[in-house]
Amino acid sequence: MNKQSNHVPKIFWILGIIALVWNLVGVFAYLGQSFMSDEILKTLSKSEQSYFTNIPAWVTAAFATAVFAGLFGSICLLFRKKIALFLFLISFVALILQHSYNLFIQEFMNIGGSQLILPILTTLIGIFLLWFSYKMDKKGVLI
Repeated sequence: MNKQSNHVPKIFWILGIIALVWNLVGVFAYLGQSFMSDEILKTLSKSEQSYFTNIPAWVTAAFATAVFAGLFGSICLLFRKKIALFLFLISFVALILQHSYNLFIQEFMNIGGSQLILPILTTLIGIFLLWFSYKMDKKGVLI
């Protein structure tokens, strides 16, 4: 191990823990959506009920892939493993697939500005996690 890889910046640990928490929130969001009871579904608006009951399987699979690859990427990042970069890449590609349905296939014109916040935020965070893990790999922090 070279001298540069022995030094792990404090920001690495801070951002790694934030990434882990962020991706855990994503996993809980996925589980909440996937295992939504009929009682909870009935409390939603008609358009939300229609959306959740008509999501194609590939979109649900992309959502699951995005959040679980992100979670495992975050864990690998904290263990300083190079595979974190690959897992964040898988997560990002799955996220883009999921958003492509939500933003472009699913009645784009009915989406308001506030509904774009989460897709934009998750995309930016996905880009950041890719960049950060790439940077840490190049600095020798990931082994």
